[in-house]
Amino acid sequence: MITVTDLGLNYSGTPLFSHVDLQFIKGNCYGIIGANGAGKSTFLKILSGELEPTSGEVNILPKTRMSVLKQNQNAYDAYNVMDTVIMGNQRLYDIGKEKDALYEKEEMTEEDGIKACELEEEFAELGGWEAESDASRILQGLGIGTELHYNDMATLDARLKVKVLLAQALFGNPDILMMDEPTNNLDINAVNWLEDFLLDFEGTVIVVSHDRHFLNTICTHIVDIDYNKIKLYVGNYDFWYESSQLVQSLIKNQNKRNEEKIKELQDFISRFSANKSKSKQATARRKLLDKLTVEEMPASSRRYPFVGFTPDREVGKDILFVTDVSKTIDGVKVLDKVSFIVGHGDKIAFVGDNENAHTALFKILTGELEPDEGTVKWGQTATFSYFPKDNTAFFEGHDENLVEWLRQFSSDPHEAYLRGFLGRMLFSGDEVYKPVKVLSGGEKVRCMLSRMMLSGANVLLLDQPTNHLDLESIAALNKGLEAVKCNMLFSSHDHQLVQTVANRVFDFTSDGRLIDRKMTYDEYLESTSEARA
Repeated sequence: MITVTDLGLNYSGTPLFSHVDLQFIKGNCYGIIGANGAGKSTFLKILSGELEPTSGEVNILPKTRMSVLKQNQNAYDAYNVMDTVIMGNQRLYDIGKEKDALYEKEEMTEEDGIKACELEEEFAELGGWEAESDASRILQGLGIGTELHYNDMATLDARLKVKVLLAQALFGNPDILMMDEPTNNLDINAVNWLEDFLLDFEGTVIVVSHDRHFLNTICTHIVDIDYNKIKLYVGNYDFWYESSQLVQSLIKNQNKRNEEKIKELQDFISRFSANKSKSKQATARRKLLDKLTVEEMPASSRRYPFVGFTPDREVGKDILFVTDVSKTIDGVKVLDKVSFIVGHGDKIAFVGDNENAHTALFKILTGELEPDEGTVKWGQTATFSYFPKDNTAFFEGHDENLVEWLRQFSSDPHEAYLRGFLGRMLFSGDEVYKPVKVLSGGEKVRCMLSRMMLSGANVLLLDQPTNHLDLESIAALNKGLEAVKCNMLFSSHDHQLVQTVANRVFDFTSDGRLIDRKMTYDEYLESTSEARA
């Protein structure tokens, strides 16, 4: 449905990618991946026609309807939710409004009648009579109840607006669906519904996402942006990752064998080139040597940080006791009689849509908030390090460079020591001297992880640590949290991280109650789906 021919894009004379030749076929789902800054969102904009390439072209079959997930949450504040969704098929929406305007006339002319008939016919062909029921089905699937369907968009909070814009993109059975980070701010039920929707979708899906589980579930192909090139691979994300690692290993091994052969040939030539009896052999080997080259390993734009936590001491038997904790914020009860005991080795994931409960409990555990009622008691040997969901206070208004910023959290003030930790988080060379106030969201997260790694704590508290991270950093964090030998309480939207790290699940209901299960995340999801059935 989409053909990309010899595509290239330059920024200030520097190629972002070049000589791209791809085809996107109906019925397939393509996941676009690449390091931050590689050009994922830019490539998506070129495919959608929002951005012109420097060279080459993008051809889309005639009469193909494309739907693109919008990013401006406030663009539809003048409309209600239902109208916003139906605008996903702009032609259908325009016909409906034009038709209604004709019928609202006090007197219709003959021309008005003919026009109304034409509009009615096209309206029916586009599925106009089922539009509101189809829109309602999508909205409910994403967790937006029918009581909100005719409310003004301006009255919704940001998370609900994101869902409405996603419903708009999905509406009307488009031929091509393009989405940039569609799972951002979606709860697990909405993500699962979206996965099912896309698996049944008959058109072409092109998506940028940092959610590995989502990519593994829906993708038939991976579009990898790296080495200033864009290549297409069959399979989901895990298949691409394992295949790419295998290829890299094969290239390295081949290079090693080539280097050994070159050394052998060079030694032979140097020994026997002056020997007349061996001169013919030396000449033959010299010709072979000229043909034998070591393939240069391409310098990937991917950079993997190292995340590793080492507790200063092992936590004792008593770790954390929470008893009947309740908290009301802005008139809403987010925690209601919450009680639990953290046992040795517990890695507890906070799940569910009540994220206000997650953050409130983290703040109560750290002493940042006082509970309205109930108690929190830490064991004498327990020391915690906290990763807050909002890290603004750590960076806003600070003029220090990265080394100076990290020094305040370290018992060792030496720059070489601090640079070692920053280097693990991909800050090298003069990067360590830039002011922390100019860091990107992902860089700030990596700084906060460096701070936690320095702490030596034996209990980790992490509220949405994968926000703003690229796939490589998420994978590194996942590996570090799996390996650490300490207790942990964390929240995350990353399905794979929760499944591979947690051995206990806390689900906070909408009214603030706690459902506590000692099982993996997938086991918990299976148990809740069976209960609903």
